[in-house]
Amino acid sequence: MGIDVRPVASRAARRAFIRFPWKIYPGRYAAWVPPLLAREEKRIDPARNPFFEHGSVELFLAYCERRVVGRIAAIENRLHNDFHDERVGFFGLFEAVDDVEVATALLDRAPDWLRDGGLEQLRGPANFSTNEECGLLVANFEDPPAILMPFNPPYYADLLESWGLVKVKDLLAYKVQDDDVRVERLGRLGRLIERSGHDFHVRTLRPKRFEEEVALIHDLYNAAWERNWGFLPLTDAEIHHLAKELKPLLDPELALIGEVDGEPVGFALALPDVNQALRHLNGRLFPFGILKLLWHQRGIRRIRVVALGVRPEYRRRGLDALLYREIFRHGSRKGYRWAESSDAGFQALKGG
Repeated sequence: MGIDVRPVASRAARRAFIRFPWKIYPGRYAAWVPPLLAREEKRIDPARNPFFEHGSVELFLAYCERRVVGRIAAIENRLHNDFHDERVGFFGLFEAVDDVEVATALLDRAPDWLRDGGLEQLRGPANFSTNEECGLLVANFEDPPAILMPFNPPYYADLLESWGLVKVKDLLAYKVQDDDVRVERLGRLGRLIERSGHDFHVRTLRPKRFEEEVALIHDLYNAAWERNWGFLPLTDAEIHHLAKELKPLLDPELALIGEVDGEPVGFALALPDVNQALRHLNGRLFPFGILKLLWHQRGIRRIRVVALGVRPEYRRRGLDALLYREIFRHGSRKGYRWAESSDAGFQALKGG
């Protein structure tokens, strides 16, 4: 049986692309959290996703006897290549049945499209950049993914490596339970900082000055993370798009600004893990999904520390630990029992 890989070129094909994960996960992978269909539609829409201001994406579906058996996105991220002085193309939104022939056909097609644009290397998975879900899950398939984290079947690693992809970077995520935190140690650290001669202060986000706070976090993020592997600065359009998406989930007491002598120099952002509620919606907010969401949100007991950063010149002074302490203090008081802390996914792969 031959595999036919075709570009997504119609409304019906886009619908099939978005809905294909429902052919892979239900009934097989209990930890999978169905993505919101509306968000996935917005993600691949150039008119509604600011990524397309500096990137191009071509979507492909794999067919076997008229049945969809896989999907992939070929991604040209011009901002990444300009920032890192590279000629790298990316792949993302990869899903496939457990069949090497299907994966090979998809992974053959994506580089063909990227080479036409002059790109020389393939890297991924990324949906669509390191500022979104990226990496391949290679361990702990039992726990549902936290918000904005990837999840995939265990066999994906074999499919991708069989094509010739090799690991380029380990991306680690940490699970911290409330009884793992040594409160007395954090307290001693706070007292040492107080003796440093500087005024270290951690404040919560000011909702009434939301736009101003978003601009401040944008500046701190780009400054604090610039030297991280795979870092990509968020554009103004992207930070405002992200802030609009996350604002309904935002708890001001879990969005913190660290100041030294009155100057903002670091930040931490944790979000309630709404995936614990979304897993009950099967991808739909309407007509009844919104009611399910409101009901199951009451049972959320974990958070994800989405980002934490300090300007380079203020590192190694304990401010990062203070930010973690305040996240722990506020989160514990609100009834959260554990946190996932990471900056990306689990494993990135590359190929020539």
